[in-house]
Amino acid sequence: MVKKKLTLLAVGDNLLYMTNPEKMYALCAPVLKTGDVVAGQLETPCTDKPAVSPLWGWGMGTKPPHGYELKRLGALRSAGFNVISMAGNKIWDAGVPGIEDTLTELRKLQIAPVGAGMNLDEARKPVVIERKGTKIGFLAYNCVGPREAWANPLKPGCAWIRVLTTYELDHMTPGGMPTIYTFAETESVKAMCDDIHNLRPQCDVLVVHFHKGLGMEHIKLAAYEQQVSYAALEAGSDMILAEHAHTLRGIEFYRGKPIFHGLGQFVPFDPDAKPTPGSPWLVERQQKLFLEIFGQELKESETWPVAPNSMFTIIAKCVIEKGKLSRLSFLPCLINKQGQPEILKHDDRGQQVFDYMGKITAAVHFPTRYEWDGDEVLIHPE
Repeated sequence: MVKKKLTLLAVGDNLLYMTNPEKMYALCAPVLKTGDVVAGQLETPCTDKPAVSPLWGWGMGTKPPHGYELKRLGALRSAGFNVISMAGNKIWDAGVPGIEDTLTELRKLQIAPVGAGMNLDEARKPVVIERKGTKIGFLAYNCVGPREAWANPLKPGCAWIRVLTTYELDHMTPGGMPTIYTFAETESVKAMCDDIHNLRPQCDVLVVHFHKGLGMEHIKLAAYEQQVSYAALEAGSDMILAEHAHTLRGIEFYRGKPIFHGLGQFVPFDPDAKPTPGSPWLVERQQKLFLEIFGQELKESETWPVAPNSMFTIIAKCVIEKGKLSRLSFLPCLINKQGQPEILKHDDRGQQVFDYMGKITAAVHFPTRYEWDGDEVLIHPE
């Protein structure tokens, strides 16, 4: 079969607990639907059954403010998604019903879930989507815990990589500030590599999703993040997509293959949530970040529904020709004051996202270069 040119689009975290999730995609759905394959991450499970999370101890199901009705998943279908990673830290928020019902409903909607299952074998099972003669394979892993959310041979949950943290006092001052070291446990990495080796003969392009990083940290990378990404690429993956930090992070190339260390949040937290006088620390943090990112003070009237370092997000765009990645770019986006991701053009607002990506990429010393091409931003290894 002739392998024709196709487009893979990918975004970060999607939360669906707002009143009208379809409205959140209104400005970006026309573009997402142009993708032959559209991938993202579902932050929270959905169910109509009363359920109690054994992790957090609150009632779920349809009870606000933590209600995730099953019908909300239809917004993903309407927006054009056909692959959704469920390997995340909130997979157990609605207990077993949330996992089982979400998996079932996504499949009914013809959206392939990856990274979760009713046992560990199911959670590690890949998804392969064929479009225009090309097969694209997906695997997904949660690197951030909690361990109680991990699948095992007899328990539902997500696929996972065990990451260990050690705090080492690297100087001679008792009680001083330690250095934090993180690394992925060997058997976890080997299991992931085995999955990649098994999937490699079944697809032309192999994509690995990671739920990784430090929440709201837009620059610093924990050491394990490059460790697991490099291991996946060495094992045969063609590209790494990652989310969890709810903010954009730098793009790196390893052996010529791209690593999106953080795609940012796409459909964010409650768009009506704003800092209040009762949370001065949040106001102070927003003001500090706004000054750091934009070089100006944040006025009270300009308060955004998300933190300043979460205002910007992107849609990764990968053109695949003859079964290979041939062109890599991103579409700059802004989460507007209604909480909607809005795709920008090559104008002043689009340039803000361009400059921000350049800043956070340079801060971690990646030699990646960005270049405007019309209203898209090309991504070059160096």
